Amino acid sequence: MAQKVGFIGLGQMGKWMALNVLKAGFPLMVHDIRPEAVAELTEQGAEAAGDLGELARSCGQIILSLPDAEVVRSVLLGEQGLEPSLSTGQLIIDCSTTNSLFAQEMAKRLRPKGVTVLDAPISGMQEKVREGRLTIMIGGEEAAYEAARPLLAAMGNHLVYLGGTGNGQLAKTLNNVLFDISCAAMAEILPVAVKMGIPAREFCSLVSRSSGQSYGFDFFAPLTLERNFSVGYSLDNAYKDMANLLELATLHHIPLPVTSGTMHTYQLAQALGHGAENKGAMIKVWEQVLGVRVEAPPTAAPQE
Repeated sequence: MAQKVGFIGLGQMGKWMALNVLKAGFPLMVHDIRPEAVAELTEQGAEAAGDLGELARSCGQIILSLPDAEVVRSVLLGEQGLEPSLSTGQLIIDCSTTNSLFAQEMAKRLRPKGVTVLDAPISGMQEKVREGRLTIMIGGEEAAYEAARPLLAAMGNHLVYLGGTGNGQLAKTLNNVLFDISCAAMAEILPVAVKMGIPAREFCSLVSRSSGQSYGFDFFAPLTLERNFSVGYSLDNAYKDMANLLELATLHHIPLPVTSGTMHTYQLAQALGHGAENKGAMIKVWEQVLGVRVEAPPTAAPQE
């Protein structure tokens, strides 16, 4: 089987992951719908695939870093996708964020061809991906994980093997929902503080040093004070994580009252047209309800 590594999807995260694979010494073939993204990698020593079929025929291990399940399905199973050109012994490592049921479906579809699929979603901001310091959550056959470990280690410094197919995606979903809940809590509580007369900047400062602190609060509160709702994962995408979890919970008869309640805030924000903004934009729901605006006053100019 060919030892060349294939990489499909050279977006904001995928580009740096692919570069780190190159830096680790793996011969790399890349593909993206944007020629300029491919050119950036070939300038660093990667080989460009003419199409997905060529990449499938040339590479023993293929990494996907794609926007969503629909795109992953098209790349794997579409008429111009990988499946017709795949053969026994190849390994697909899907680092896209989809969901556990989808991961299980893809593994089942490719198993008759002798192709193994690992679901391996990632966690980490852009500065971490550049430095190869991602957390990678892996589900699938343990033997396949062990075979892929050197390649995964080129992209992430915290590899967590979680068992059967779909468990990597499930862990990513659960982690994301915890984050989503903390963001919704921030959006609800900050306007209350302002409504009751507490200055927003001072309240945010004390929370970041107290028991109410969370990563969601620390990330979005400063952006909210600046009225910056463009940075980060969109509210609509975060909603999909919760919808995926509730689908699983319904299937397994698991009550999730906090998650269900949190979804109401997301739905309200979406109904008000904020779905394309980041999760901090949920604060606009409660600002409207309470008649306040959460922002930091401008810093006074120094006196001469």
